[in-house]
Amino acid sequence: MHKSMLDVQLLDESYFLGKMIADSETAEQYRVCKNKLQEDSQAQHLIAEFSVLKDKYDEVQRFGKYHPDYKTISTEIRLLKRELDFHESISSFKKAEKDLEALLIECSTLIAGSVSQQIKVPTGNPFFDSKSCSGGCSTGGGCGCS
Repeated sequence: MHKSMLDVQLLDESYFLGKMIADSETAEQYRVCKNKLQEDSQAQHLIAEFSVLKDKYDEVQRFGKYHPDYKTISTEIRLLKRELDFHESISSFKKAEKDLEALLIECSTLIAGSVSQQIKVPTGNPFFDSKSCSGGCSTGGGCGCS
């Protein structure tokens, strides 16, 4: 099957759009924050510590409050998670990651909407999505869609 000239042009334009996104300030900020995070030995130590504690937490969760270490591990993981959330390079990276994701979602939504308003774009958790759906959610309008 041969691609039409329009299909080839569309692929070229898509590549150009991808390059524009990769060259954007948002993508550059993401790369800068990612590099800072990778070079931050304290952050890397916290992430590794969290990973080990997460495995312990998953094991404790299998038995719930009946596990002898339930309260200890649950408290430790909440405290470590809070420390991770407030660590500067980690929080900066998370913000940059969310900003880049928002840009990609906005581009995807614009492209899909230019084809048809019925095209759904995966934007993450629909419960927290700020945009209402375009119908067909089968809640009878309970989600606030039109």
